[in-house]
Amino acid sequence: MARKKREPVPADTARHIGGLLRGLRKAAGFRAVRDAAAADGCPAAQQTIYAYERGGLLPSLPQFLELVEFYVGSDGVGEDARLRGVAAIHAALSSPAYHVPQAQELAARLQPPVDRGRRRGR
Repeated sequence: MARKKREPVPADTARHIGGLLRGLRKAAGFRAVRDAAAADGCPAAQQTIYAYERGGLLPSLPQFLELVEFYVGSDGVGEDARLRGVAAIHAALSSPAYHVPQAQELAARLQPPVDRGRRRGR
């Protein structure tokens, strides 16, 4: 089966995902993108993070999750930042950017009908 080219994501959706990443970066204590990019273990280059945060480039879902984990997955990050990370993941998965809602709809449509079977005693 040939791979299909990904449908373009609306600009406002890409900006929303970028805003989620920007908020997580700041909650993690990185005031500037260059500080985050220079930190050990950062999974993306400075220019890439800029592009994500501006909405000019949409990270793949694994890239998004890597950045979330980098920003709020360490022991030194407070509970508030971790909760923001959970909220960001939920928001991203609920958005049209990663097609999760469409996958859930398809899975629901493909479910076989529930077989109620016969009941005993009737």
